[in-house]
Amino acid sequence: MHAIVRDWREAGLSAADQALCDYAEKLTLRQSEVGADDLEVLRGHGFDDRAIHDATQVIGYFNYITRVADGLGVEPETFVQPWGKG
Repeated sequence: MHAIVRDWREAGLSAADQALCDYAEKLTLRQSEVGADDLEVLRGHGFDDRAIHDATQVIGYFNYITRVADGLGVEPETFVQPWGKG
């Protein structure tokens, strides 16, 4: 799991998981560039429309809640250990 957090591209993920991570990154950083071709890539890796919908909802939620926390200056909980440190 820690390898994924450090660099998902080098974590030895399956092709399907790599495609999903690529989609998540694009939806997070360049959402205006996401289009039908991106969904077709996911379908080509075996994701059906329900799975794509669910993944998009989770990605969107995490993007939303991170922006809310950042916007309000929420500090991380002190009892939560950073990845790779606990």
